[in-house]
Amino acid sequence: MLLGRVAGTVVASRKEDTLEGLKFLVIKQLDVEESETGGYVIAADAVGAGVGEVVLYATGSSARQTVMTKDRPCDAVVMAIVDTWEVGGDVKYVK
Repeated sequence: MLLGRVAGTVVASRKEDTLEGLKFLVIKQLDVEESETGGYVIAADAVGAGVGEVVLYATGSSARQTVMTKDRPCDAVVMAIVDTWEVGGDVKYVK
């Protein structure tokens, strides 16, 4: 799993039939210091996350392991909204 911040949404009015009903989010990867790293990824939203929220997401075959994405052609999925995290006893993020 990876940490990321929801940067935006993607609307696709025409798509593969098995993708109907999925909401797509633009995710920017974060490190444990809450700094943005790398590029962006488009992920299916399995938890109802919104723009600006910090989330956990998975990519690759793990993205097809949620109830919402099972047997669907997606390569990334948001599977949790982060409330807090700590590293080495130091709180790094609080929602």
